[in-house]
Amino acid sequence: MSPTRERRRPSEKDERDRAALARERRGRRSEEERRRTRADTARSRARATRPSPRNRPNRAVEIRRRWVALLTVLTVVALVYLLFFSSMFGVKDVSVSGSRTVPADQIRTVAAVPADQPLLRLGTDEIRDRVAAMPGIATVEVSRSWPNTVEITVTERTAIAFFDSGPGGDGVHLVDGGGVVFKTVPARPAGLPELRLPKVSADDPVTRAVTAVLGVIPEQLLKQVTTATAKTPASVEFTLSSGKIVRWGTAEQTDRKAKVLAALLTQDGKIYDVAAPELPTITS
Repeated sequence: MSPTRERRRPSEKDERDRAALARERRGRRSEEERRRTRADTARSRARATRPSPRNRPNRAVEIRRRWVALLTVLTVVALVYLLFFSSMFGVKDVSVSGSRTVPADQIRTVAAVPADQPLLRLGTDEIRDRVAAMPGIATVEVSRSWPNTVEITVTERTAIAFFDSGPGGDGVHLVDGGGVVFKTVPARPAGLPELRLPKVSADDPVTRAVTAVLGVIPEQLLKQVTTATAKTPASVEFTLSSGKIVRWGTAEQTDRKAKVLAALLTQDGKIYDVAAPELPTITS
């Protein structure tokens, strides 16, 4: 029977060596793991930022996009040229409507619309101002009618009265409802009342007051008026074909004054005052 071999107990130094070796191995593994982790992270980021073959545009698509962009730019340039610089959309015709006594050709001459001028570059306000300066024109509208027409729509002034400048004057003048003297005629027009005022002008308050009254009184009464006068804007009066004088006052309360005057004219008298329709008077 062989003698039993006695097991040697590890010394304290051996324990320290084994612990140091274990720590060294753990340190190497930790460093390697960190390097592998950093490498994996870098590869993941590279894959995330690199476009996938499915999303990466191929050369044909890229060329097509460039052609579309180029054609778009060329189309815009062509449209700008056609609309702003080419005579294709330029003025070929000038249409005038609303004129009765003022000749349409005269309006076209004064409008002076440049031929072949592109419509978008046309100064419609300037054309309107030139036509509006004509004596017989009250209002003007200028518009573009594509592709090649300029439309001018006018409203002529309507005479509501006249005044005679007398001997040595420059004739008989027609006046509209705003007191504007817009036309000279060779003889006194029938059917219009005569203004007998020291001054006839659209800037004169008395003139405007008289023409305002003539513009609002009933047509049946207006046909009977032969002359109209006033000293102040509130003292308008007119003479009827019967020789009777009507003191009308201002242009206010027209309907009431007309009704009161119609009743008063059934009575004898010379002067009929309806300036204050609530207190009318008749003077023989």
